[in-house]
Amino acid sequence: MSVTDMTRRHFLKAGSLTLGACMTGGIVPAAAAAADAKATVFFTRDLSAAGLCRMYERVAHALSGKVAVKLHTGEPNGPNILPRDWVKTLLPHVPQATIVECNVLYPSPRQTTEGHRETLRLNGWDFCPVDIMDAEGDARLPVKGGKWIKELAVGKHLLNYDSMLVLTHFKGHVMGGFGGSLKNISIGCASGKTGKEQLHREGEQLWAGGPHFMERMVEGGKAIVDHFGPRMAYINVLRNLSVDCDCAGTGAAPATAPDIGILASTDLLAIDQASVDLVYAQPERYRHDLVERIESRKGLRQLSAMRELKMGNDKYKLISID
Repeated sequence: MSVTDMTRRHFLKAGSLTLGACMTGGIVPAAAAAADAKATVFFTRDLSAAGLCRMYERVAHALSGKVAVKLHTGEPNGPNILPRDWVKTLLPHVPQATIVECNVLYPSPRQTTEGHRETLRLNGWDFCPVDIMDAEGDARLPVKGGKWIKELAVGKHLLNYDSMLVLTHFKGHVMGGFGGSLKNISIGCASGKTGKEQLHREGEQLWAGGPHFMERMVEGGKAIVDHFGPRMAYINVLRNLSVDCDCAGTGAAPATAPDIGILASTDLLAIDQASVDLVYAQPERYRHDLVERIESRKGLRQLSAMRELKMGNDKYKLISID
């Protein structure tokens, strides 16, 4: 196993992904060691069901009781959603697991529970139970320290679960710049009518983007993180890296960046930071489109806002399990 401390600064300086031996030197005072504490993010290049299961094993200790598996099940026939056979292989390893989703706000069959269930069947999510958490309404979770939102309307059924495994197809996003674990739990757990409008509305304007949208999205994620506490684990799958989210369905732009691998962590900020860093570490000709999408939407504000709300650590060790 090889270990490298990877920060965004290191990635941009190196210009490419290198997993090597961690450099050490001398005795570090206890106070300095605490200040330099890093989260752990695991990495594999093995983009397969077996690779996904190996990554889950690294973070499974955080989960107990009834586990909500939050993933994006996609618009009808979406080309980039997570392979169903991977998830089918993973779920038997996750005790008391149920895939969870919420209805959507934008025009889609998934606006209604009936249309959402039909889309689940069409997309092949018929091998396991899928709980549409807002099918019976909302529950309110407090947003501690929120500037824009004081409480978030989430799918009511979220309260039925003890832990959450956040299984995310990392990609670009038309409003967020990128969609990682933060987007998956924030917009993904917000109820279709009320919660998602809370996140997308600024004053009279619906679908307001920019830095304030990133801040609202982070505040929504804060409600979920505070609710589950340490009983959360995150997996980001960096494949089919379109500039568009899976909510774009068949209209998603083709991926122009190469597939990278799978990340896993129990730290929300660290895993999204590492995912962004891996994108920036690609050669310019591969990263250009996705980086342009991230920066034109002010997507990096997701990371700084999570840091401000103490939702994790942007300093991390990237540990290869290959």
